[in-house]
Amino acid sequence: QVQLVESGGGLVQSGDSLSLSCTSSRSAFSSWAVAWFRQAPGKDREFVSGITRNGGTTRYADSVQGRFTISRDNAKNSVALQISNLRPEDTALYYCAARRTIVTDHFIKNTPGDYVYWGQGTQVTVSS
Repeated sequence: QVQLVESGGGLVQSGDSLSLSCTSSRSAFSSWAVAWFRQAPGKDREFVSGITRNGGTTRYADSVQGRFTISRDNAKNSVALQISNLRPEDTALYYCAARRTIVTDHFIKNTPGDYVYWGQGTQVTVSS
C-alpha cells in the first residue's frame, strides 16, 4: 500500500529553483512527522530536511541550509520542499519519509531507520 507519493523532480540547470511535493491519502498524515532524504548514486541516503506534525519545527542539513525550505499543509495532506540555487551536488533521488509522532514531540529525527513510511522517490538532476 502506497503511503507517500513524491512529485516535482526534473532536469534543471545550476542556479535554478524547484519545488518538490509529498502527498498522502492517509487521514493520519497530520499526525506524522515528515522528512526529505536524498540518495545520489554510490552514496548513502542522507537527511535533507524535516518538519514536525504541526509544522511548528523544521530542521535542515547543513549542506542545504538557506537554500531549501520545507513546509506542510495538513488540510491537503502534503509537504513541500522548495529548493533554490540548485547545485550539481544536489543531484539525487529525493525521498519523502514519515513517522508517527505525538503532539508534544518537537524533535526531528535525521536517520532513515527512524522513518516507517516511504515514497518511491523523485529524481532531481542539476546540470552545470
